[in-house]
Amino acid sequence: MKLTSESLSDGARIADAHCFCRPSTSDPVEMSDNISPHLAWTDAPAETRSFVVICHDADVPTVGDDVNQAGRTVPHDLPRADFFHWVLVDVQGGELPAGAHSRGITARGKDGPSAPGDARHGLNDYTGWFAGDADMAGEYFGFDGPCPPWNDERLHHYHFTVFALDVARCPVEGTFGGDDVRKAIQGHVLDSASMVCTYSLNPAVYAADA
Repeated sequence: MKLTSESLSDGARIADAHCFCRPSTSDPVEMSDNISPHLAWTDAPAETRSFVVICHDADVPTVGDDVNQAGRTVPHDLPRADFFHWVLVDVQGGELPAGAHSRGITARGKDGPSAPGDARHGLNDYTGWFAGDADMAGEYFGFDGPCPPWNDERLHHYHFTVFALDVARCPVEGTFGGDDVRKAIQGHVLDSASMVCTYSLNPAVYAADA
C-alpha cells in the first residue's frame, strides 16, 4: 500500500491549520483551525473489505508535572507514551478529503461514533486530557489535531496509518479508543501504509534544528 496526502508531507512539520493549537504572539499558544488532513491510499490487497485510519502522537509525556508550566520544561529523556488523535474504522474507498472529519474545535467534543460514509469514529485522547476541565470535558470523537506541551524539549512525531482489513466491519462495538482498535484488528490486517509528520509548540525545538 501507498499513503499520500495533499495536506501532509512525510517527515515534515504539520501545518498549523491541521492542529488543535498553534503558537500565539501574546500567549504560549492559541486555538487553531483543527482541520482534518487529506489522506489517500492506493495498492490495497484485492481481498480488502474495509480500512482503519489511526493517527497517534508517539511522544506524549508519561508524567505531567512539568507540562505547560512557566519556568519549567518537559525533559527530552522523559519516558513517552502514545496519544491518539484520530481513530476511524469501517472506512470504504481510498480517500478522505481535507476537512471531512473536522473543521474547528468543538468544546466537549464532536459527536460520534457515526462518521461520514457509514464509518465509525473512536474516541481520541482529548477525552481523557480534558476530563477535569469544566468547560471542555466530554467525549471527543473524530479528529482533533496536535497540541503538544509548549515547554516540551522533544519534537513530537505524528503517525498517520491506514490499515487494510479482511473484514467489512471492525470488530469493536459501542464506544472504543485506539488501543481497543489495535487489539481488535490483530489477525485481520492484510497490509498497511504510514507517514510520520512532526510538530512542536516550543520555539526552542525548531531553533535547535536550524
